[in-house]
This record gives sequence, structure tokens and C-alpha cells, in this order.
Amino acid sequence: MSINRNKAILMTVAAAAFWSTGGLIIKLLPQDAFTILFYRSLYAAILFVFIFGKQLKLINKISIVSSLFYAPLLILFVSATKLTTAANAIFLQYTAPAFVLLLEPYFNKVKLTKINIFTVILCFIGMCLFFVEQFSRPENWLGIWLALLSGVVLAGLLISQKMNHADFQPGAVFYGNLLVCLFTLPHVLQVPAPSMVEHAYLLLLGFGQLGLGYALFVYGQKYLPALDSSLIGMLEPILNPVWVYFGYGEYPGHWAVIGGVIIIGALVLRMYLVEGKTKTIASS
Repeated sequence: MSINRNKAILMTVAAAAFWSTGGLIIKLLPQDAFTILFYRSLYAAILFVFIFGKQLKLINKISIVSSLFYAPLLILFVSATKLTTAANAIFLQYTAPAFVLLLEPYFNKVKLTKINIFTVILCFIGMCLFFVEQFSRPENWLGIWLALLSGVVLAGLLISQKMNHADFQPGAVFYGNLLVCLFTLPHVLQVPAPSMVEHAYLLLLGFGQLGLGYALFVYGQKYLPALDSSLIGMLEPILNPVWVYFGYGEYPGHWAVIGGVIIIGALVLRMYLVEGKTKTIASS
């Protein structure tokens, strides 16, 4: 195994670990979603300037479309995490690949295969299980719907980024963060400023969880196959509710855990089956 590959695996694991801390920090902060969003995106944008520099000037029409998906994605996820359990928010966001499998044939002119249909069905079965416990917890309904909508928006971001050249992708994320700052600024000007301790948490969210997490994942993608990057990335929805449980004492609920396992399991199974089929065709 090459040094570059070893580094890439470590970087991608670190990226997933950084991403997975979002739920816990959002839960620990007393601020509302819009205040968290403003500082988180502000700090992430500043970090992007130092990491990507002149590359952020590379922007095209698809980059703009990606930014318009990225900004509401952040807003929906943080809002959902505040309104429902962290597990509900992250697992329902991870229905995005199922929406991609449904929508991609229309945008990238690929066939909707049987394995993709099977994966989508399993993901939607898992998704439905999240609603079982909500009949006794009506205060969670808005968060559930926002989390599900974040999955749809994430699908749009994934498709648009895939249609774009890699050089333009950091710029799309950078300008998406600026859009979040502009959207939430009027609210932030009307609420008390965070304390020094709260700013430390917000710095962790912006520099670490959002900014550094993305930068590390970009590095890993240079030296790892897409399958490896995707599988390692699945650590995020697995670790997210774990950190929240131990650090905040929030239990996601039995049906949510089962639903999450079905969603993640279906996506991992599809990756292995498709990769195995691709290798078989290539060797024949």
C-alpha cells in the first residue's frame, strides 16, 4: 500500500470524524439554528480562503447551481438537528444517494438499473421507520420533514457537483457558505453575541467540522477510488448519533436506529455489488 494511499485513508477517516461531530456541537450550543449557521459558515469560508486560495475564483454556471443547493442544505440540516434528534437529522439526510439514483438518469443519461431500484426501495423502507415513533412525539415532526428535505437538496448538490469539473467544486462550497452568511446576517444582528466559550464551539464547527472536514475529504479523493471514499464517508452518520448519545445524552429511538441501519446497509451493499460487477466486466 503506497504512502499516498495510507495518507488518503487517514485523511478521509479524519474528514468523516470531523463531519460526525456536527450533531453534538449543535446540540450543546444554546444558540438558535440561524446564529449557529452564520458563524459556522463564516469561519468555514475564512478557512477556505487559506486552503484553496486562488482556486476559489474558479466558478461557472454549474458552480452557482451547486451553491444554491449547498446553502439551503446547511440551513435545513442545522435546523433539523435543533428540532429533532441528531440521528433523525443525519440518517434522513443520508437518503440523498437514493434520490440521486432516482434522478441521475434524467440528468446524466444513465440507465436506472435493477440494483439501483432495489437500493432505493430499501432506503425508503428505512426512511419510513423514522416516522413510526413520531406519532407519539409530535414536536419532532417539523425536524423530520426538514431532515428529509435536506436529503433531497443534498441529492441536487451531489448531482450538480458530479456534473462539474473538480477544480470548480471548492468555489461552489465557498460561495454557498457566503450565501448562508448573507441569509442569516439580519437575524444575527438582532441577537446577543456568543460568549468566548460558545465561540470556541462555533470555531470547531466552522474550521473543523465543516471546513477542515471538506478539505481532508478532497485530499483523500485524489488517491482513493470512489468506493473507498464513499464507504469511509459512511462513518459520519454512524458516529454522529454516538457522539450525541455520550456527549449530550440523546437517545435516537429504536425505530430510528433500525431505519438508519437499513439505509446505510443498503447503500454499502450496493457499492460492493456494483464495484464487484464492474471488476468482473473489466477482467473479462
